[in-house]
Amino acid sequence: MIIVKHTNELTSKELTEIFKQRVAVFVVEQNCPYQEVDANDFDDLHVCLVENNKLMAYTRIIDKGDHITFGRVLVVKEYRKDGLGRQIVQATINEIKKRFPNQTIQIQAQAYLQKFYESFDFKAISTVYLEDNIPHLDMLLENN
Repeated sequence: MIIVKHTNELTSKELTEIFKQRVAVFVVEQNCPYQEVDANDFDDLHVCLVENNKLMAYTRIIDKGDHITFGRVLVVKEYRKDGLGRQIVQATINEIKKRFPNQTIQIQAQAYLQKFYESFDFKAISTVYLEDNIPHLDMLLENN
């Protein structure tokens, strides 16, 4: 089941689980010390794929004003290889199209995922650059 909530709608248990999984993936697994929880977490949308009260996959949506972005895309380690990455990204795109019609979606994708995002019709709009010492590129999806 897909659940979408603003930060202030999340229970403390839900928010703690989200932060726990984000740190596990983006700080511990990727061996990348950085400020994982940031100011965007005060007022963004959290898209959660949950089954039996367990978080399986996650993204966050941020309204940047001139465009919408999403990130922190993750699948909890024990649920990988089940196609949940595709499912959570498609649910996120659908939610953005519903809440922010006609807004452009721009993301910072890890470079190794370029073809994955291209399969959702994202187009690269930058060359590869380092973000927290990990190769990234900017990608755009026209939301019509």
